[in-house]
Amino acid sequence: MVDDPYIFGQIAAANALSDVYAMGAVPKTALNIVCFPEKMDIDILNQVLQGGSEKVVEAGAVLAGGHSIDDVDVKYGLSVTGIIDPKKIYTNVGCRPGDVLILTKPLGVGIVCSANRVGEASASAMEAAIRSMTTLNKYAAQVVRSFPVNSCTDVTGFGFLGHLHEMLGDSASAVIYSDQIPHIPEALHYAEEFLITGAAQRNRNFLEHYVQIEPQVPFGIEEVLFDPQTSGGLLVSLPGEAGREVLTELEKLGLPCGIVGEVVARSEKEIVVR
Repeated sequence: MVDDPYIFGQIAAANALSDVYAMGAVPKTALNIVCFPEKMDIDILNQVLQGGSEKVVEAGAVLAGGHSIDDVDVKYGLSVTGIIDPKKIYTNVGCRPGDVLILTKPLGVGIVCSANRVGEASASAMEAAIRSMTTLNKYAAQVVRSFPVNSCTDVTGFGFLGHLHEMLGDSASAVIYSDQIPHIPEALHYAEEFLITGAAQRNRNFLEHYVQIEPQVPFGIEEVLFDPQTSGGLLVSLPGEAGREVLTELEKLGLPCGIVGEVVARSEKEIVVR
């Protein structure tokens, strides 16, 4: 995904910490989990761990140790423990008709990284992708915590539409405003050039019976909605009257976010993208 080991460590840590924020919890401790080839330069491992450690500190948690094994490839992540009010646990299912959907980070990092692997991504696009992936969901979570939340998740490997499908369960449908989706601008161009991932196509195939995309929606936006994310933003479903206030508070933090759709009564198609 990225060549810089320090940035790789930051992204991996932010991704691991995100699950705790998505449940409405606060991270408290973390353990490093490392696979690293014995023959590789140990300084690379030091940089990976430094990047991860700094994100743990930024989260306000304590790095309490970890585990490492010899492996043929570099792998790094965290096992994170947090605390939460048992009466305020967010679940990744439970959207209710009348809710609005808020996304707190731009989509398209998978497409941009795919373009970068073949030397087609611009420096500005990669900078935007790295900035998004290394930004903790801590700050968005602190805003959202002050409002009633019916469902919340972080957008990762199943893409925006895959995670939304999970949130809707069997009880509701959603209408998505394609022109309100925060995204990395260059990702649309790269998608139009078919610089896309196999994982995105697996997401598309799985969701084809649940999603209706209207003809006027550009192909690039379609791909962005199926694109798997690393360290993606929070997708929050909350009552409509709170949506604008939440968005205003998120925008004050400088987060590229948006009200991306609404939850409606169950209909023939679970998700309609307009």
